[in-house]
Amino acid sequence: MSEFWIYFQIGLKHVLDINAYDHVLFLIALTVPYTFKDWKRILLLVSVFTIGHTVALILSVFGIIAVKVNLVEFLIPITILITALYHLFTAGKATKNDGVNLIFFVTLFFGIIHGLGFSNYFKTILGGSASSKLIPLGEFALGIETAQLVVVFVVLVISYIVQTVFRFSKRDWALVMSAFIVGVVIPMIIESPIWNR
Repeated sequence: MSEFWIYFQIGLKHVLDINAYDHVLFLIALTVPYTFKDWKRILLLVSVFTIGHTVALILSVFGIIAVKVNLVEFLIPITILITALYHLFTAGKATKNDGVNLIFFVTLFFGIIHGLGFSNYFKTILGGSASSKLIPLGEFALGIETAQLVVVFVVLVISYIVQTVFRFSKRDWALVMSAFIVGVVIPMIIESPIWNR
């Protein structure tokens, strides 16, 4: 049980690390247009993201895929920017909320990119053969999923307060937060090590 707790905590800290806020930014960008009544869709989106993240770690641990760190560190803020821009331009527009659509596939792909960003570190903290790393990977994924749900819950609470107490419309809230995220992520892209060639 203590080994479970170790990898579970690593998953929690991976998302909730104040110095690595890109994960939180992505979650905010992903969930900003939703409210508590959309909880099933949000849970599905977050879980799809976790699945993508875990698939990337599995592919990396088994040596199936290897990506340059600079490229991944560049792509992560790009995924945040695309998500924020999507919600910026679709704020207030009616969308079909049922079924699996393009957003779920894009979220899965973005989860893979974010997972690749953590894969090198994850491989260094796990010893042994690749097959012995599957259980710790699952424990880590549970930690990630739990931390992501905490972040999403906080975003939804803030969204509720802003929309009920301060009388922001759902559209205005999505516009303001998406624009804020774009403003935060553009410097991350500009300062990316990929430009230093």
